[in-house]
Amino acid sequence: MNIIVLGGGVIGTTTAYYLAKSGAKVTVIDRCANVAEETSFGNAGQISPGYSTPWAAPSIPMKAVKWLFQKHAPLAISPDGTGFQLSWMKQMLANCNAQKYEINKERMMRVAEYSRDCIRALRDEIGIDYEHRTGGTLQLFRKPAQLEAMKLDTKVLDECGVPYEVLDKDGLVRAEPALAYASAELLGGLRLPNDETGDCHLFTKRLAEHSKTLGVEFKFNTVIDKIIFDNQKVTGVVANGETLTADGFVLALGSYSRAMAKDLGLDLPVYPVKGYSLTVPIVDETKAPVSTVLDETYKIAITRFDKRIRVGGMAELSGFDKSLNPARRATLEMVTKSLFDGGDLPNAKFWTGLRPMTPDGTPIIGATKFDNLFINTGHGTLGWTMACGSGKLLSDIILGQPTQIKIDGLNIERYR
Repeated sequence: MNIIVLGGGVIGTTTAYYLAKSGAKVTVIDRCANVAEETSFGNAGQISPGYSTPWAAPSIPMKAVKWLFQKHAPLAISPDGTGFQLSWMKQMLANCNAQKYEINKERMMRVAEYSRDCIRALRDEIGIDYEHRTGGTLQLFRKPAQLEAMKLDTKVLDECGVPYEVLDKDGLVRAEPALAYASAELLGGLRLPNDETGDCHLFTKRLAEHSKTLGVEFKFNTVIDKIIFDNQKVTGVVANGETLTADGFVLALGSYSRAMAKDLGLDLPVYPVKGYSLTVPIVDETKAPVSTVLDETYKIAITRFDKRIRVGGMAELSGFDKSLNPARRATLEMVTKSLFDGGDLPNAKFWTGLRPMTPDGTPIIGATKFDNLFINTGHGTLGWTMACGSGKLLSDIILGQPTQIKIDGLNIERYR
């Protein structure tokens, strides 16, 4: 079976790997010069199934109003001139209730937990190294209200059988010794010991090299002009003016999937949520994290690589604007300095990328109304967390193999 995967980020590359591993002949098309050059390039670095939480939570509407007037707010909204931005926000608000929150969180955790198992199996099988660590994730709380809100999350964690630890201030230091030097006033935290970390860009590049040994062909610097279809079947794609054909096609273009799908009459509610990161050289090991720490107040993750700290977070709803906002760098630096002052912040690399987010937080994985077109996109801030599981799951769907988790509520049909 010949498959063309549109998109060479971590989602497209993992999908290609699992397809090729199962015997398919795979071609990956991407406009960049290599894999993982856009959203997958500088993300926060955490693989956090236990923190797979929808942005659409019951408390978000009130918080969003407050954030609009805060200097270091985790969310900013700028009109992008499209009706889609407004309709997407309306859909997101419709998911901001306890009932839908639990449904969406279960779907997200289902994929994320499976994905962690997949990446562990992959790592054992091919020996891939990507500066990974298996020290878990620590969520930090600065406010009493955050400790109260944690109860809703732990309820779902209990239902899904996910281990966790509720920590007081002394427990925070035992988990992350460098927090003993933190200037921030911390009340407690939630530790998820099964979570992992790693450099997503490095992982994707090394997995792509391994995939080539399985016969995967990568067509870089190749712009996808359009998808050709006839009735209920996709017949090919036009890329750099050339028509390419295959038995099946995977749409994994991240935030750009919506525009490509629109020409096919598919309405993908995927919005580009802009995020930022800093990559900070470590100068003092004693004041650096050992794994991933999530600051709940500012929605910022601080992740340890070998000799670097990756600091990522914030969400801007501003369309496809990819300019670097100095105010966002100031926020990342402020949070980092208050928790882990062991990095060379003046020489940190500042980056921005667009995360493809659905209004309910759950990715879109599965078949479409076209017999041979499949979708793998909409992972939001959790593309790295869900990548391997999403790729393996979609590969099984395409090749007609039994899936290892339920696929209920994951494909585009949930929006009909």
